[in-house]
Amino acid sequence: MVERIENQSAPPEVARDLSFADLREALAAGWSDFRNQPAFGLFFAAIFVVGGLALTYFLVGRGEYTWAIPAAAGFPLLAPFTAVGLYEVSRRRELGLAMSWGGILGAVRGRGDEQILAMGVIIFVAFGFWVIVAHAIFSIAIVEAGAGSESLAFLATDTGLIMLAIGSAVGAVMALVFYAITVISLPMLVDREVDFLTAIIASLAAFRANAAVMIVWAAIIAALLFLAMVPAFLGLLVVLPVLGHATWHLYRRAIRPAVLSI
Repeated sequence: MVERIENQSAPPEVARDLSFADLREALAAGWSDFRNQPAFGLFFAAIFVVGGLALTYFLVGRGEYTWAIPAAAGFPLLAPFTAVGLYEVSRRRELGLAMSWGGILGAVRGRGDEQILAMGVIIFVAFGFWVIVAHAIFSIAIVEAGAGSESLAFLATDTGLIMLAIGSAVGAVMALVFYAITVISLPMLVDREVDFLTAIIASLAAFRANAAVMIVWAAIIAALLFLAMVPAFLGLLVVLPVLGHATWHLYRRAIRPAVLSI
């Protein structure tokens, strides 16, 4: 009798035939995971929501609009790291493993090799870099418009509109690069014993091999996160878990399982 088991340490093989149907299936599977295990999804989403609200209220309360707006715009960059626990929930449900808070929360440590924590550092550095760049663009626009930092009226001026266009373009490019790096790498680090560089390379390879589908997935994520953030971040309580679980299922489709025959 020949049994085939997955070889977690084998080099990842990237699928090159992702389709838009895979996105629909991933979203359906993500919704199923959330409905089956809502407590975990709500818990991780609540951490993200509370963090976003606290950061926004702190900066707005101090009148730091030139920091508050860039921080709010870039806050979704932190979502992939928040979703690590959701990937573990989907993994356990897929394998029929028991759900436990200790095991789910322990997923942030990865497989004891701190690779996920290393990715977390990269994510937070990227967020900080975006905030600094966006703040600089914002501040230059305020000076050019002759407005005060406590007023947002300049956004309706020609200078303000140009600033929004430039900031949006720069933000879109940075977000797309960041997305290409993390969309497959973080689920892979939860699933396999690989280092974060190998995971990043695999993520970039999956993005290149399926560019159209992956860009549409990025657009879906961005649109849903934006809409969910509008009502005081509260829509994220549902949207973030569903997208997190769905990303796991897309990862499983994008990276072919490596198997051994025994």
